Amino acid sequence: MPAADRNALQARYPEIFKRPASARLAMPAMLLAALAIFGFGLVDLDFSPTRLIAGLHQLGWITMMMLPPDPGSSLPLYLKALGETLSIALLGTTLAAIMALPVSLIAARNIVPDVVRFPVRRFLDSVRGIDTLIWALVWINVVGLGPFAGVLAIAVSDFGAFGKLFSEAVEGADRKQVEGIRASGGTTLHEIRFGLMPQVLPVIAGQVLYFIESNTRSATIIGIVGAGGIGLQLAEQIRVLEWQKVSFLILMILVAVAAIDWISGKLRFAIIGRRAVA
Repeated sequence: MPAADRNALQARYPEIFKRPASARLAMPAMLLAALAIFGFGLVDLDFSPTRLIAGLHQLGWITMMMLPPDPGSSLPLYLKALGETLSIALLGTTLAAIMALPVSLIAARNIVPDVVRFPVRRFLDSVRGIDTLIWALVWINVVGLGPFAGVLAIAVSDFGAFGKLFSEAVEGADRKQVEGIRASGGTTLHEIRFGLMPQVLPVIAGQVLYFIESNTRSATIIGIVGAGGIGLQLAEQIRVLEWQKVSFLILMILVAVAAIDWISGKLRFAIIGRRAVA
């Protein structure tokens, strides 16, 4: 570039060519800070390459002990436990969605004023901030061991997540349909029923299907702490070092999750396609 043109650009855009030192050093400083935090974390958590290599050797030995997968005589029991896990995920997710839908309307800023919305959103944040595993431990002490505690744990945990997601879907809905119903003399309930719900229900259905898939894995984890299902069987076989049965249970979980993912994907695409046509 000719010097005259460069000088003209510098005179026209001085903030670009003469950036302050703080702006130039901000990115390197953040990178150095992130690197320092990463290094401190490795030291504080006692990260050791020697232990990692030894652990990989142990992992290889366990993997060899898992082959071939063999359920022994426990296949009917494992199939029943897998069905229990799928039931926990389905019932827990469904209960959470049913409870969260009316609450999400109260948490949407385009339906209620902020003085009502704010405490509801903070309540949902509090519920969502506690992990499903913690809720499982709580409900096990409340209602006892078994799948009922697992259903309640997933329902309560997903209630907070669904409340947030559903309310954001309501807030992002097109206002034209609502305004048209209002202009024709409709009440607030008519606006919600005929203006908002037809727009957000396909989004809500897609989110519920995704959570059913995700909660199948969560139901396996909470089963380990006593909430029933295949997780309980998996923890028991790991405890007694029956690695061939462990590998068979893991394969069952992987196949179930893959099947649910495929089915929910088809349903989500069908819902989205129907919405696009409508």
